[in-house]
Amino acid sequence: MKKLIVIICALFVSTFTFAQKEKTVEVGGAPMYPSKNIVQNAVNSEDHTTLVAAVQAAGLVSTLESQGPFTVFAPTNGAFDKLPEGTVATLVKPENKATLTKILTYHVVAGNYDSKAIKMAIDKGNGTASFTTVEGDKLMAKMEGKKLVLIDEKGGKSYVTIKDVYQSNGVIHVIDTVVMPN
Repeated sequence: MKKLIVIICALFVSTFTFAQKEKTVEVGGAPMYPSKNIVQNAVNSEDHTTLVAAVQAAGLVSTLESQGPFTVFAPTNGAFDKLPEGTVATLVKPENKATLTKILTYHVVAGNYDSKAIKMAIDKGNGTASFTTVEGDKLMAKMEGKKLVLIDEKGGKSYVTIKDVYQSNGVIHVIDTVVMPN
């Protein structure tokens, strides 16, 4: 019995130690673990329930669980709330899946672009970087002082509020406004 207790204690301590070694970022009241994928982490964020529901409605869960790597610019619930009333409810309807998918994949860039890589691209582009999204259109990035700003093809701006949330299959940057493709 003593051996069993010692083994259980050792397993608990090693699990706790591993969790402590992972550098987590808190998003929406939940730690985001670098050992988990984008979907496994996003479902725990209270600030991203609308995004998770939209990803499910668009059928993109398996894609964002895949190996990637992906850079996801993740709009908060507040970002979706900025859209005209009824927009989200309309987009998640099955008949609007193609439009919803277009909008969501505009928030994803293939590759692993943390804030340092984005800043390097901005510097190389003389103040502006252009990224081709998974959707196929361009998303621009620039700095406004110390703030990283995204500019969509319609000229809309979104600010990164939490950067460099590392995942096993990429990186998430939390944004305050939904960006829109043409």
